[in-house]
Amino acid sequence: MKICIINGPNLNLTGIREPGFYGDKSFETFIPELRAEFPGAEIEYFQSNVEGEIINKLQEAGFGADGIILNAGGYTHTSVAIGDAVKAVQAPVVEVHMSNVYAREEFRQRSFISAGAAGVIAGFGLASYRLALLSLCGR
Repeated sequence: MKICIINGPNLNLTGIREPGFYGDKSFETFIPELRAEFPGAEIEYFQSNVEGEIINKLQEAGFGADGIILNAGGYTHTSVAIGDAVKAVQAPVVEVHMSNVYAREEFRQRSFISAGAAGVIAGFGLASYRLALLSLCGR
């Protein structure tokens, strides 16, 4: 099973940015753990702070991967274009957020991605990605 994890802006700072919301572990440490925990899944990881690059990656992965885990960061609440890309691809997309967006600022409670996503997982820190993998891998 081929799964692509796509992270948006500022998630490259996970582990050092606002550890109260996002924890103290980086993706450089976390992704190898996921690969070890899900040996039957080929996990590709991509992160960009650029909206167009995220859309390009969604389109690339969306017709070749078995599933996509997308944390679009702040673009979740602002990008109609990323939402449209999610709706346009064949692969199921699981929207994830490490923080509980519904316990934060009001603007974070609106997502342009959710309507096209197979599901939404929020509020479990990095475990949100594990839960998404469990869902996509059928465990």
